[in-house]
Amino acid sequence: MKTNFLKLALVFSMVLTFTSCSEDDSSNASSTPNETSADQTTQVAESGTWRITSFIDSGQDETNDFTGYSFSFKADGVLLAIKGNETITGAWSVSDDSSNSSSDDDGNSTDDDDFNIFFAVSEDSKFEDLNDDWDFISVSSSKIELIDISGGNGGTDYLTFEKN
Repeated sequence: MKTNFLKLALVFSMVLTFTSCSEDDSSNASSTPNETSADQTTQVAESGTWRITSFIDSGQDETNDFTGYSFSFKADGVLLAIKGNETITGAWSVSDDSSNSSSDDDGNSTDDDDFNIFFAVSEDSKFEDLNDDWDFISVSSSKIELIDISGGNGGTDYLTFEKN
């Protein structure tokens, strides 16, 4: 009886040893995708000019508020919205906000990157509605889809940029 117990304990410890060892360090692997994702997204945003093709603010389609504007995400963090002779200047960044779990508005715990937009405008400006730390739905070379769930009223906002 004692021999069977020792054999079982030995097999169990060997299984644990083999399954817990790997060539990859999983702690490094979990931080790398978000950093890479943030870097890639930054490069995509900086790669040309963009237009808003959809802006849904708490169920209201406000896309037409931004018709004709061309958005440029500059490498120095400057965001320009240009329409004719009018230029609205703001700031933007992509950040890994994995340290703040409450910022994960879309419920997707695997991607904690935020697309931050800020325009220093009055509260009644249409550009004020764009100010937020947006979460990603998807990013491609020609489209950036974002979501924000408001902590205050619980409304969901959607913002889509497409390359010009």
